[in-house]
Amino acid sequence: MIEAIEATFIQLISGIAWGQWLAAGFLLVLGIFLGTMLARSVGRLVESRTSRHHQVLIRRLVFYVIFVLFAIAALREAGFSLEVVLGAAGILTVAIGFASQTSASNIISGLFLVMERPFEIGDVIEADATIGEVVAIDLLSVKLRTPDNLYVRIPNETLIKTRVVNRSRFPIRRIDLVIGIAYAEDVERVRDLLLGLAETNPHCLEEPRPFVLVTGFGPSSVDLQFSFWVAREDFLEGKGGMMVAIKKALDGAGIEIPFPHTSVYAGSHSEPFRIQLVGSGQQQEKELPDVDNKT
Repeated sequence: MIEAIEATFIQLISGIAWGQWLAAGFLLVLGIFLGTMLARSVGRLVESRTSRHHQVLIRRLVFYVIFVLFAIAALREAGFSLEVVLGAAGILTVAIGFASQTSASNIISGLFLVMERPFEIGDVIEADATIGEVVAIDLLSVKLRTPDNLYVRIPNETLIKTRVVNRSRFPIRRIDLVIGIAYAEDVERVRDLLLGLAETNPHCLEEPRPFVLVTGFGPSSVDLQFSFWVAREDFLEGKGGMMVAIKKALDGAGIEIPFPHTSVYAGSHSEPFRIQLVGSGQQQEKELPDVDNKT
């Protein structure tokens, strides 16, 4: 029994065309190597002419084209008929399409993102309540890196359906700060003080010019909007530095920034206050009974 199994196994091994399979494997490895090298070379050539997003697309396109050509050559070398392979691939593609409609929707959405270009690799976007830098744009999803260094994957279909904010599309951004001052303060004085801070701040741009608006009269303050423009890369530093400068300037000028006060009492501190009358009030209390007796 064992001898029969060994004979069958040896017959199967001897019937395999090892030369063809080794040649096919060599072609696949060669295709991967050449595709990677050519993709990197083409990426360097177009580096100064296109954006990072287009560089990634071109590199992937070159790699997959080279790899597919060598894969077809490897299949033919292994003895597969090209017509049969293409027919099987078509049937498999249709079956996979029906079984994975969500993936197909993401692929189509990814093509729309590539054509529309609402953002590119390196941009900071806000999508689906998530803010982060775009690190990859694939056929199925977009990968983000959040400010706290988290890796977030968002499906392309979600990006097509939801509101997407590109925070780094334009070279400059406007910062809007809401400031409340007491009703007794002079609004024009505060406005001149804020505009003076904008002139001395190195991050604030002269054009467009900064401005101050009165936005409303709150329960305890006059609400002002202080707006100024900064370069895109100076947004966080410009906003934080300006808020510190405003606090120091208002304190130095003696301008009150009102804020609500809340007092919380518990235990014996919440008992009613004891009130005691002294002076003439006590004499009146003593005289009242005498008056009542007389009447």
